[in-house]
Amino acid sequence: MNEEQNTPLNNDQDEFTIDYQAIWQKCIKHWRWFAASVLACLIIAFIYLRYTAPVYNVTAGVLIQQKDSKGSLGGLSGGALGMLSGLGGVSLSSSFDNELEIMQSRTLLKKVVTDLGLYISTAQRRITGYNIPLYKTSPIQVYMSPEEAAELESGVKIKTTYTPEGKLTAHIEYIQEEEEQEIEKTFDKLPAVFPTPVGVLSFTKNDSLLTEMRKEESGDIRLITYINSPIDVAKAYKENLAIDGGKKTTIAQVSLQDNDKQRAIDFINYLVVCYNQDILDEKSKVVLQTSDFIRERMEVVNQELSTTESEIADFKQKSGLTDLSADAQLVLQESAKYEQLRVENETQIRLVEFLRDYIQNPAHTDEVIPANVGLKEEKLTAAIDEYNSLLAERRRLLRTSSETNPAVINLNDGIQTMQKSIQTTVASTLKGLQITQNDLERQMRQFTDRISSAPQQEREYINLARQQEIKSRLYLVLLQQREENILSLGLTTDTGRIVEETLADNSPVGPKKKIVALAALFLGLCIPAGIIFLRDQFGTKMGSRSDIEKRTNIPFLTELPHNLLNQRDYLVVRENQNGPMEEAFRTLRTQLLFQLDTTDKVILFTSAQGEEGTTFVASHTAASLAFLGKKVVVVDMNLRRPGLPSCFSLSPDAKGMTDYLNAPKQVRLLDLVQPSAVHANLDILPGGALVTNSTELVAQEAFADAIRQLKEKYDYVILDTAPLPLVTDTVLIGRTADICVFVCRAGVTPKSACDYLNTLSREQKFPKLAVLLNDVETFGTPKVYGQQ
Repeated sequence: MNEEQNTPLNNDQDEFTIDYQAIWQKCIKHWRWFAASVLACLIIAFIYLRYTAPVYNVTAGVLIQQKDSKGSLGGLSGGALGMLSGLGGVSLSSSFDNELEIMQSRTLLKKVVTDLGLYISTAQRRITGYNIPLYKTSPIQVYMSPEEAAELESGVKIKTTYTPEGKLTAHIEYIQEEEEQEIEKTFDKLPAVFPTPVGVLSFTKNDSLLTEMRKEESGDIRLITYINSPIDVAKAYKENLAIDGGKKTTIAQVSLQDNDKQRAIDFINYLVVCYNQDILDEKSKVVLQTSDFIRERMEVVNQELSTTESEIADFKQKSGLTDLSADAQLVLQESAKYEQLRVENETQIRLVEFLRDYIQNPAHTDEVIPANVGLKEEKLTAAIDEYNSLLAERRRLLRTSSETNPAVINLNDGIQTMQKSIQTTVASTLKGLQITQNDLERQMRQFTDRISSAPQQEREYINLARQQEIKSRLYLVLLQQREENILSLGLTTDTGRIVEETLADNSPVGPKKKIVALAALFLGLCIPAGIIFLRDQFGTKMGSRSDIEKRTNIPFLTELPHNLLNQRDYLVVRENQNGPMEEAFRTLRTQLLFQLDTTDKVILFTSAQGEEGTTFVASHTAASLAFLGKKVVVVDMNLRRPGLPSCFSLSPDAKGMTDYLNAPKQVRLLDLVQPSAVHANLDILPGGALVTNSTELVAQEAFADAIRQLKEKYDYVILDTAPLPLVTDTVLIGRTADICVFVCRAGVTPKSACDYLNTLSREQKFPKLAVLLNDVETFGTPKVYGQQ
């Protein structure tokens, strides 16, 4: 035969190949494991579905109205928004994404939780199912102030039992100083107040709800209440809240998952209310700051106007004037155009100066700049609006983040840049107004020269009248702006508006019964399959043909099935029978003959350790060869532990090979051979009397001579030997064998035995080596071809 078949396996990659067909066969064989695993997983899934409260999804569409950020400052294209977007990639003028983040901020959610009392939840206790939430329908109300709840180390669990007699028993569990505490209290009547170390609890009853529940529960009413910190509840709602913005619209899709539909609907609706109120509060701050500024300026102007009017009255009284001369009236009429422009110019200058002083005042740092004060400079007004928007955006972002947030840092840079730009614009605007003022004064001097001949008293009167008109107009402008500022607050519309009604899905989104059932079925199949796979991959015992073939290149003969008869005192192979054992040994016989040359006659059977079926395989192989018409003798060469006598019902005291080897000249070998009752072509040569020097006996030339004698008479000589690694007898016996068949047993032989086989192959201890796997379990009752 080709010697390459006896070379050990050197390809490391083959060691990690997976025989999926073998694994499938093992799965079929262990079908009871799968049935039990699937049943157990389905039971667990049923219990999970039974005791898990359903979760419903509630959705709403909210329109987020955005302001137009128009205008630019100092030639900055796109205004502050475009400038800061270029700096940090962050949209700053009430950007849609920022509004969505603010809507789901913890600060806003905490306000919703606190106002709706969601930090206290009550449910009806049940033994055979999940607890039923009682949102606004609990007959027993439990209350703790939000301030006390905010100080809780952990949640408080309260189990209440209300009897038909009106008594309430409360079992309270809480954690204080990292230790679990329990308190139980019974109240004879309600309402009741119970001070505890973690806060004051109050218990009240709702008679109408109590009557409705009595219709369903005739006995005790068992409830369970959880009280948690509002911020912890807000965090939990934040995890279940999803707000997604549209790509082309500013309509946000708000969805919330909760165990109670109405609770989720109320949460979303009130969240929009709180969001609008938060924005309104920010706008109110700007309006109030502007109102304060206008009030201060009106007080100053009013005082100056009163002073001017007093001066006019004093002048007229001193000069005895009652009316202006006709010439002065004519001049004033001609200069009315320039006078009006001058008055307006003076008004704008005073407003810009007031605004400049306000901005430069350190007390107004990080405060909004009064916007609606009557300025006609559109660029400056737009810049102030942009600046106030940035400040409001910064305050709102700081509620959900810190000063180190990149968006806040970019906002700070933008605010500083905008503030400098406003100061520059104020300066340039004031300078332009002053230039206009000089030009108007030059024009007015021309008309003044025309009335230079008028009496000095009249000229003084004109100057005083001009000052009076300027201050009067300034006062009227401030008064008008104050009213417009107040009206702007009342005309403010909501930024967020629900455009799609808040609705809950009819069916729960979790737990999904079909998915849970499929997951349980899948897990039930995977657990035993994984066990089988891991046992196959990491087990230390051989279990299938692949365990041998991927560890050695020594020719593999066949797999022998498990002996269902479980009988060892007689042969299970019968002539002219087509049972599974007969077919298995026919396969072994065929494969073995392919390995032998025409001159090979001696076949040695051995194993790695005891109890692997070496004698069973050797005797049945001999019988199968005998059924083929070959003269076969089985020699019991396991001289330390003979097994053939029990297999062929021979006397354990029968003489055999040891008797011959002890006296080869006095004992005739062929006289020790005994016929078997299995077949006329099958003879048995027992091992003989037990000896202690078996190694020395098989090392003699007499043993080789005995094998020669048997080869002359028989077609095949079958040698049943001891386990190869345990004693050296088998190695010495192997020098007379033509092939060594290494018997492995499924579930018994360690996989490391293949390493020993590879060593034997490298050292060429035997002319030929082959291996087979014995006692392989098969699924069901094996059938053979032709069986009816």
